[in-house]
Parts: sequence; C-alpha cells; structure tokens
Amino acid sequence: MIDSLMEYKGYHAKIEFDKDDNIFVGQVIGLIDSINFHGESVKELTKAFHNAIDNYLDYCKKANKNPEREYKGSFNVRIKPEQHKQVALQAASEGITINQFVSMAINDKLKSLEEVH
Repeated sequence: MIDSLMEYKGYHAKIEFDKDDNIFVGQVIGLIDSINFHGESVKELTKAFHNAIDNYLDYCKKANKNPEREYKGSFNVRIKPEQHKQVALQAASEGITINQFVSMAINDKLKSLEEVH
C-alpha cells in the first residue's frame, strides 16, 4: 500500500507536506468533486479528513445528491494505434475481450508489485 494515502468511509486521500506553511495537506482522490483538508499534526490531519468526508456526505444528503464514489471501474486509456491493434488481435486470439485482456495485464502488474513489497 502507498504510505502517503489515508482512507475513511471508502474514500482515499493523498497526503503531502507543505514545507512553506509547515502543514500536511490532503486531497481526496478519484472524484470529480474537490475535497481538500489540512492539519499541523497527523492527529489534526486525520480529524480534518474525517470532517471533510462527513461534511461532504451530509451536503450530498441535504442536496438530495448521490455522493460520488471513487473508482467506478471504468476509465479511458490512450495508447498508440499499433498497441491497440496488438491488444485487439491478441485478445481475439485468446477468445477474450480487450477489457478482459487489459484487466488481466493490470492484475499481473499489481501481483508483481505485491510480491516486491
């Protein structure tokens, strides 16, 4: 797992340290909506993160809006036409879809990363 990430209620935030202001700054990732927070200590940062998510969920409830969920399971990938052709032909030869081929390739890469860690 990436050490600079926090998780709360299924939402993830990337954490960075702002050396100019001497604070930790967090940004929730995987959403179109922008959710940011900060704190001077890990304890303060964690509380701010939890408050930011809780406030977001409360706002959505009051606004009768479905809260965004991160990582819906689909994304666009831009590759070279030749790569696209190779993937399509290889997937067809294996009797699978391009989506299945790409998913398997991603799984293989993630598995190799887990083995390193």
